Formats: sequence, structure tokens, C-alpha cells
Amino acid sequence: MPVKKVLVVDDSPTERLALFEMLTKAGYSVVMAESGEEALAKAKSEMPDVILMDVVMPGMNGYQATRTLTREDATKHIPVIMCTSKGQETDRIWGMRQGANDYLVKPIDAKQLIDKIASLG
Repeated sequence: MPVKKVLVVDDSPTERLALFEMLTKAGYSVVMAESGEEALAKAKSEMPDVILMDVVMPGMNGYQATRTLTREDATKHIPVIMCTSKGQETDRIWGMRQGANDYLVKPIDAKQLIDKIASLG
């Protein structure tokens, strides 16, 4: 089943806009969330095909949100790609342990991101 709807979770308006433009140009429908808590609510209400998750956010961080999403019955089928400035190998391993399907370090390369999303479809 091809990916059509993407949930972008990032507390930075600049990052959200950049990802929104990248994804809409590639033909995806985009839903936005500014926090981990909002991501949980939107994942359940919007049922996106994939979630792009930032890590460093106030309140619930991206690791916590990913762990929650991948363990709840309603959302555990939705793949999560971490999109973060945290580029250490230990960060990547921790993200994958929380249930992420992939891990990209900012600045995000548009082609790499679109290829990864397409490979999930």
C-alpha cells in the first residue's frame, strides 16, 4: 500500500515548513504536530501512513513519543522515521530501540527522505 499521508512532528516551525514543502512537492498529504503529545493525538485521529519524528522537543521528546506510538495497538502499525539533529551512533541505536523504522540526521536530504518513505509503501 503506497504511502499517501505523512505526519511531521517537530517543534521548529522552520523545520516543519521545510519538510512540508519537501513532502507536498513529492505528492504527499502532510499533517503537522508541534510536540510529542500532539503527535500521539494526531497519529490516532489522522492515521498517517508514516510519521517523521524529531527527537529534541519540550515535554515529551521524540524517543518517548516513538516508544508510545510503537507500543499502542491503535498506532503500532505506523512506521516512524526519526528526523533529528542528534547524529551520534548511540542516538541512532536508542531511536531504533524505541521502535523507529529508520533514522535520518538533519539537515534532511530530500531525495534520501523521499526514497525512504517510498520504500515503506
